[in-house]
Amino acid sequence: MNLNVSINWRSISYVCGFLLLALGGAMLIPASLDFLFFSGRTYMKFVAGLFVCGIIGGTLVLANRCPDRMKLGMREAFLVTSLVWVVLSIFAALPIYWTLNIPFVDACFESVSSLSTTGMSTFTLVEKIPKSILLWRSFLQWFGGMGIIVIAMTFFPALRLGGMQLFRSEFSDRYEKILPRLSQIASSLLGCYCFFTVICAVLYHLAGMSYFDATCHALSTISTGGLSTHSESLSYFNSAWIECIAGAFMIIGGMTLMIFVRIAHGDWRSLMRDKQFHTFLSSIFLCSVFLTFWQVMTNGTPLLESIRHAFFMVISIFSTTGYINTDYSLWSPLPLVLFFIISLIGGCTGSTTGGIKIFRLQVLFTIARNHLRHLRRPNAVFMTRFQGYHITDAVAFSIMTLIILYITTVLIIAISLSACGVDFTTALTGSGAVLSTLGVGIGPIVGLGATIAQLDALPKCILMFGMICGRLELLAVLILFMPSFWRN
Repeated sequence: MNLNVSINWRSISYVCGFLLLALGGAMLIPASLDFLFFSGRTYMKFVAGLFVCGIIGGTLVLANRCPDRMKLGMREAFLVTSLVWVVLSIFAALPIYWTLNIPFVDACFESVSSLSTTGMSTFTLVEKIPKSILLWRSFLQWFGGMGIIVIAMTFFPALRLGGMQLFRSEFSDRYEKILPRLSQIASSLLGCYCFFTVICAVLYHLAGMSYFDATCHALSTISTGGLSTHSESLSYFNSAWIECIAGAFMIIGGMTLMIFVRIAHGDWRSLMRDKQFHTFLSSIFLCSVFLTFWQVMTNGTPLLESIRHAFFMVISIFSTTGYINTDYSLWSPLPLVLFFIISLIGGCTGSTTGGIKIFRLQVLFTIARNHLRHLRRPNAVFMTRFQGYHITDAVAFSIMTLIILYITTVLIIAISLSACGVDFTTALTGSGAVLSTLGVGIGPIVGLGATIAQLDALPKCILMFGMICGRLELLAVLILFMPSFWRN
């Protein structure tokens, strides 16, 4: 295999260095707050992390700063998309490792889980963790959520991942005049993201959360990460108002953020045109109503309690957030199977959610319907369309490939975990939880209030690999394992 291919490593190193500098700058936030308001015992760990990121990141930027060669081709785009997530996760783990004196694998697990917005944890009692570390995890989720939105709306359409090239046409048609440059698209998305985060934090505080809890949960909610400052998740607060606020912002996090950019630029009809949004809301409503009556009929649960738990849990799992307001493991098997399925579906494209994404299933069902119609009328020609755009064979094949690989990867990760001695239920639901970035499954290891700390290093590494694959739409990672990718 010829590894001396035409890959612009200088550009890749420059991007990694620049983002390391940004990560180091972000460490100032928990360091400053710990020094001023928290225990004052952990800020030096973040300062040390800042210096490490600053030295290495600065060196990479200065050594590879060459305007004539700062170009990212297709290979570089695939590489930098995956490499950035790995590099940032390793360096983001340093303050966690130095503060808690835990194995470095566990520290990396926390950072990968946070940046990928998965929300799975190795911590047994979250309440005993320093506030600076809890805040750092929340910020990592927030950064990861924003990062994947920008990548999904800019890089993935160009890389033609899983049918995302369909959205390149939509962007060029509708945004070229109002947002002609990539930097403007990113800044507009960031503005919407920050706006909803601030509003969510204010509402959480008004509903009874402390300033610290409100901030951490707002960062975690809008990013659909799901990490909490309490082991019992949102059930700790036992507040219907807090759950309503969380539900509303989890739905916002599960929507295409670009819709709000359109609305901000005067395109108020965009919400009504978006078929993903309609399907997302209707699916949440139908599943919630079904589970409400199922709980009433099978368990005799009071109606209002069933409505509260069913709607919250369906929104949380559909948006792949993973917040919990009740011990769902005590429910009958049918709701648990439904939760597993909808977690793999996820939310809308261009959101912070994980999963296969609704638009791909919409296209798949349209293809299946046209195929059945073609069997009935062999001479007829049926066009596959999505939101007014023609679905070419290349786009359809790309979507079907991703769905098949997604299901296959869930099984492969589950089998790998089982080979490490993990029981079948934990292996399967844990595999789905990391690949969908939901973060919670069923059982004492991946269930409500559970911790994967008892697992060995190898299954933890398998789960981390699944998180990165799920966060980066699978194909962006798997293509790096193809020998042809590295050949000229």
